[in-house]
Amino acid sequence: MKPARTFASDNNAGVHPEILKAISGVNHGHVVGYGDDPYTTSVLKKFKQHFGRDAEVWFVFNGTAANVLGVAAFCEPHHAVICAGSAHLYVDECGAPEKFAGCKLIPVPTVEGKLTVDAVRSACHGIGDQHHVQPRVISITQATEVGTVYKPAEIRALAAFAHWHEMFLHVDGARLANAAASLGLNLKQATGDLGIDVLSFGGTKNGALGAEAVIFFNPILGAEFRYLRKQGMQLASKMRFVAAQFDALLTNDLWLKNARHANRMAKLLERQVRDIPGVRVLYPTEANGVFACIPRRAIAELQKRCFFFVWDEESSAVRWMCSFDTTEDDVRQFARLIARTLATRRA
Repeated sequence: MKPARTFASDNNAGVHPEILKAISGVNHGHVVGYGDDPYTTSVLKKFKQHFGRDAEVWFVFNGTAANVLGVAAFCEPHHAVICAGSAHLYVDECGAPEKFAGCKLIPVPTVEGKLTVDAVRSACHGIGDQHHVQPRVISITQATEVGTVYKPAEIRALAAFAHWHEMFLHVDGARLANAAASLGLNLKQATGDLGIDVLSFGGTKNGALGAEAVIFFNPILGAEFRYLRKQGMQLASKMRFVAAQFDALLTNDLWLKNARHANRMAKLLERQVRDIPGVRVLYPTEANGVFACIPRRAIAELQKRCFFFVWDEESSAVRWMCSFDTTEDDVRQFARLIARTLATRRA
């Protein structure tokens, strides 16, 4: 029998019980739609407590919308977004940035998934030249697509470079909670205090249900975002059910408890598999994902028992993600399965 929980993605986890309770808690009576309800008003105030009084917050349904619309707020068709070659924005959005923002993406090679100022500088050319697209946004992912985490100084440096060149810094924060937990920072310290202009703040990967937010740290920058959100088909009519989920996440630091637990399970998994013959861990495990190379011939057999994704077929790299509901037993059983499968293959 396959396990009830796998290591494919934190998207595969269910909804946290406290969040389900919060949804049920607002499911009575009638309120005005489209965000003009008391629940949304209340949680927007709570966002300001966590992200800063200038934070302007707009709810959307998924991470693709949060990223694409967040970038589109700054870009005209002659603009470009500089991002990591591994960025979700570049690899996994099915061309949505180009289609809906109309801009060009410039992918840049990285070390351990992180952009550096020098790497960004190498992509900033043709400024002021009418023959070239004009760099407008730097986009980074925190935590990165390979489970590493930008240090505060690294983000500050990128923000300073962006602002010096009249650009903006966007952060894909689908796993921002995991990054903040890893760094020991609160949400404001991990975002607005570092010079970020716009954040895609993920709720779904942290126990929510189709709840994401776009946050501008200067309200002037997001002054017309309400129209982009509507054009982007992301305005929820029954907004209270999205607001209730974020209210639960931001109450009693549920966001932090969930992220800490997922990170801790990933660290445990890394320790369990690191010394298994045939397993080579690829990157530091700083958030809730473990990336490793394992023998190609063992992947399909393991996937039959506990599904996960192949990260790179050519190098036989795989990704194992932990969630708020991953247990120590899940981790230990999976590690034993890996050890048995690889030992059988060697025999």
